[in-house]
Amino acid sequence: MTLSARSLFQWIRPASAFSQEGPLERGKAAYESGQYLEALKLWKLAAQAGEAEASYRIGMLYARGEGVVRSVPDAAIWHERAAQLGNIEAQFQLGLIFLYGANPVLGPYRHETWYQSSAARLGDEASNVLDLIFPHGTSVAKDVDAAFRWISAAAEGGKAEAQTVLGNMYSDGLGCAKDLQAALGWYRAAADQKCAPAEFALGDVYYQGRGVAVDFEQAAIWYRKAADQDHVRAQVALAFMNLKGAGMPEAPAEAARLFQSAAMHDDAIALYNIGLLRLNGTGVARDIDLAETALRKAARKDHLPAIQALAEFYSHGAGAEPDLREAATWYEKAAERGDVQAQFFIGRFYATGTGVAPNIRQAAKWFERAAENGHATAAFNVAIFYLNGSGVERNVEAAIKWFERASEGGISAARVQLGRVYSVGMGVPRDQKLAGEWLSKAAVGGDPDAKTAYALFLLHHDGAAERLAQVQSLLTEAAEADYAPAAFQLGALQMGKFGGIADVRGAIPWFTRAARAGHVEAQYTLALLYADPNSSVTDARAAASWMATAARAGNAAAQFQLAVMYCTGNGVAQDVAQGVSWYEAAAQQGHTVAQYNLAVMVGRGQGREADPKKAVEWFQKAAEQGMAEAQVALGDALMSGTGVAQDRDMALHWYQHAARQNNEGAVRRLKAIGLTLADTER
Repeated sequence: MTLSARSLFQWIRPASAFSQEGPLERGKAAYESGQYLEALKLWKLAAQAGEAEASYRIGMLYARGEGVVRSVPDAAIWHERAAQLGNIEAQFQLGLIFLYGANPVLGPYRHETWYQSSAARLGDEASNVLDLIFPHGTSVAKDVDAAFRWISAAAEGGKAEAQTVLGNMYSDGLGCAKDLQAALGWYRAAADQKCAPAEFALGDVYYQGRGVAVDFEQAAIWYRKAADQDHVRAQVALAFMNLKGAGMPEAPAEAARLFQSAAMHDDAIALYNIGLLRLNGTGVARDIDLAETALRKAARKDHLPAIQALAEFYSHGAGAEPDLREAATWYEKAAERGDVQAQFFIGRFYATGTGVAPNIRQAAKWFERAAENGHATAAFNVAIFYLNGSGVERNVEAAIKWFERASEGGISAARVQLGRVYSVGMGVPRDQKLAGEWLSKAAVGGDPDAKTAYALFLLHHDGAAERLAQVQSLLTEAAEADYAPAAFQLGALQMGKFGGIADVRGAIPWFTRAARAGHVEAQYTLALLYADPNSSVTDARAAASWMATAARAGNAAAQFQLAVMYCTGNGVAQDVAQGVSWYEAAAQQGHTVAQYNLAVMVGRGQGREADPKKAVEWFQKAAEQGMAEAQVALGDALMSGTGVAQDRDMALHWYQHAARQNNEGAVRRLKAIGLTLADTER
């Protein structure tokens, strides 16, 4: 049995026997009792007497930092002494040191940190001090040739772990020519000793077909041998084979068992996969809480798929309410790890204030990061940011660059934006030819918005009669694809907006299609056409119905017109209270006439209880927007003190404003108090 296969220093001797033992054995006893300095002293005596094992054990003290300052270079020196004398354990350890190398260890109490601090204070003298304290240096250079020699020696001496590592070196061509057959031979030699890493390696050989034909059944046999010895990677590999049915029937329950076993060792891949299986109830009872716990453990180990899965888990709420704050946290972690989709999502979260406080600068940063990694939609978004100066300094050149990048990624809207930029001259010279080229490219892609944009461009920038048929065709194709703005523009075309004779009956079907698709302007336009007493399609009820639809969608003009309809009983049963409510809705959106009408009705107590103070507030809003009638009414209230404190000077102020607009009522009021407009302006 090798030293690595049993616990070190198990030889516990009675105190009476110590005098008969040599320094090597006495050193082992001291080590077992935790007397590391005493063990070091005794082993040095044994090493001076040529005991190879003593040198090996001193090397392990330095490697572990037991009784001495941890120093891999010192460990290598002692291991080499033992290795030269044929100690297999030392040969293996020395080979591993050369295989991986050893960088200086940094930390508040580490020698390299001490040296750096001394160098800052002592200058060149620090090197002399370092040489005295650490004569073998603070690092070991990687040397695969030396690693191959020493690991080969240990492997030939029968050490299974060395045989496995040597197999890996032959497989990868490290320190030797790549030789898959030699690798296979060493793996088999180690597996004969029931070495789990070698059994796992043989599983990989057959699974991947490295030097042998791919053989899933053989792979499963070797993975199983290693898994039975609790080899975590073998358990994970075998779990995947059971899950996929590779070389065996699908066995999700066995896959779940193996993933769970590996997860007990905190393996990130196993934690992630058992989390997914529990989340979906595959091969194991569905358990959202246990699934979330496993995914979170894997994510905390920086396992990107687990981080992504947690973000999705919290974003959509698997079996529970979504937690957008948690989703944002994990999306940002995935974004920081370079996940492009997560960069886009966290950008959108910051842009919309989803799960985080709105932060347009952060949104721009993440959209640009995703765009740099090839995300076309993110490129389009960051282009819009640069174009508008949102979250970044306005930069039309950068916007054009990102629009072009988004266009290359198939985003038709980017081509439309480029067309508009050049057509209008947003920060660049106008170029109608280039604008037309971009819009034409966008339209060719089949996007209805692009076709509509190109059609409108042709109408405004190329009025040739022969273009009208092309425009009609583009808009019809877009409208037939249920794109409401195209149907609306077709209605406008029929109404003679772009020339020609108006055809109301021809326009109605297109406006109706757009209106039914939720196009508010089409709803309002349709209502006006039906409400027009001179129209060939007059229909008061239809007018009221569409006006109500547009009003409910928030169109202020429709809200005003609907208020008039309710107050007059046109197309609806007369209901002054409803009328007042719709006037108020329009007034809240800044509709001047609605503000004035609302003030009149509230002041008179029509449709609701009279409120002179509220009436004055609405008169003032309309007056401040320049409505002469409201200015006169506000002046009257100030003059009489109705709903507001009496203030003759302010009353004159508002009369004066109205008089400048030639409002007769204002002029009469000024004359009545013996003033003219000229008098008030002196």
